[in-house]
Amino acid sequence: MLAKRIIPCLDIRNGKTVKGINFLDIQEVGDPVELGAKYASDGADELVYLDITATHEKRKLFSDLVTRIAANLNIPFSVGGGINELKDADILLSAGADKVSINSSAVRNPNLIDNISGSFGNQFVIVAIDAKLEKDGWRVYINGGRIPVEKELFSWAKEAENRGAGEILFTSMNHDGTKNGFAVEALRKLSEILSIPVIASGGAGKEEHFVDVFNNGKADAALAASIFHYNEIPIPRLKKYLIENNINVR
Repeated sequence: MLAKRIIPCLDIRNGKTVKGINFLDIQEVGDPVELGAKYASDGADELVYLDITATHEKRKLFSDLVTRIAANLNIPFSVGGGINELKDADILLSAGADKVSINSSAVRNPNLIDNISGSFGNQFVIVAIDAKLEKDGWRVYINGGRIPVEKELFSWAKEAENRGAGEILFTSMNHDGTKNGFAVEALRKLSEILSIPVIASGGAGKEEHFVDVFNNGKADAALAASIFHYNEIPIPRLKKYLIENNINVR
């Protein structure tokens, strides 16, 4: 069985790492290059950098930040935000990113998944999905959780896989920043209908939540932010706990 991955997420705004609750109440928490290097030395398996205002403000990720990140990391990292066409992905790959994560742009133009996957391979493409559980099911949102669209989580994830996504990064907006646990039932269903890895995001607060998301949610990787940013759960301690609970980690 493949080892489960622990992935710190660094949300970037104006070149700084920030964190919010339910996609709101944004606060700065540190320098993305320094934090990334720290997480790598702590034993993180990968990192995800998301420019949370790039799509909303209609601007591109700055490739010089990606270059600086790559120069200070010895683990894979993904970059998302403001990737609207093939050349954006090409710039980020050339700058040193291992993968790109596309979200709003993929919803608006699903062919972007085909284009990036066709040019670089599906291992380079993460499709990130922000969704909220509403009365009629899991509705997909874009622009950093600001705008609901007429897409449903499970059908959109399957379409993304069919178009060439190598992984799905699912963030539950209901759980984001609450530290009450992951959206385990939805993650389990995603894992059942997809043949590509599923990354769980939104709700990590205790070591037990990671055991739950791997055992019951069937996730391949778990992503978190504030518990790592504020050193509430150090990565070495988390991995020790997972090993003690028979979870295969690196």
